[in-house]
Amino acid sequence: MRLLIVEDDIEIASFIEKGLKQEGFAVDHAINGEDGLHMALTEPYDVMIIDIMLPMLDGLKIVETLRKKLINTPVLILSAKRSVGDRVRGIQKGGDDYMIKPFAFSELLARIQALIRRSTGFVESSSITIGDLSIDLLKRTVSRAGKDLELQPREFSLLEYLARNANRTVSKTMILEHVWDFHFDPQTNVVDVLICRLRGKIDKGFTGKMIQTIRGVGYVLKTPS
Repeated sequence: MRLLIVEDDIEIASFIEKGLKQEGFAVDHAINGEDGLHMALTEPYDVMIIDIMLPMLDGLKIVETLRKKLINTPVLILSAKRSVGDRVRGIQKGGDDYMIKPFAFSELLARIQALIRRSTGFVESSSITIGDLSIDLLKRTVSRAGKDLELQPREFSLLEYLARNANRTVSKTMILEHVWDFHFDPQTNVVDVLICRLRGKIDKGFTGKMIQTIRGVGYVLKTPS
């Protein structure tokens, strides 16, 4: 999953970015409102975390602009403003959640996961099951045919993305955009390398191959036939 943080407080942004990367997320960061809006309009994100008080363009204006342009990416507003009126305005402008500084990272992570589940249709469940493959999105654990599999954060992030698009082919570019940040060269072979590593854990030793290559197009995760 790929997130955008629009936050001018470098210490807070670094704290969030470090924590999310340790959880396997790809994270981009903008330090002012204008850059944040540009990135939000031009790059694909699964969730955006936006501060209200930003230089050059305030966070509520960013959210309002995104909604007017029919960009429905979930937005978590992060702000030191704590009155009921501030929270109401944040939601009215198009925010999906509102979190007050200071905050616990564990709560921030839980809210991000909830926003992703709602936006992708996994509202009632914190897990994804495809055939004999089970993914716990909260505990970030994976098992197949009852056997626990140990995945690195980036491997889990790739598997989660494939699972959320189960039975649908996703291109290397789509994977690169959602599992890595925008600094990666689109010509790199990191997708192929990570797919190979993931296959070694998800498919090796099991009946039927779940991760399949669609030559010239990309990859698909599906129940073995």
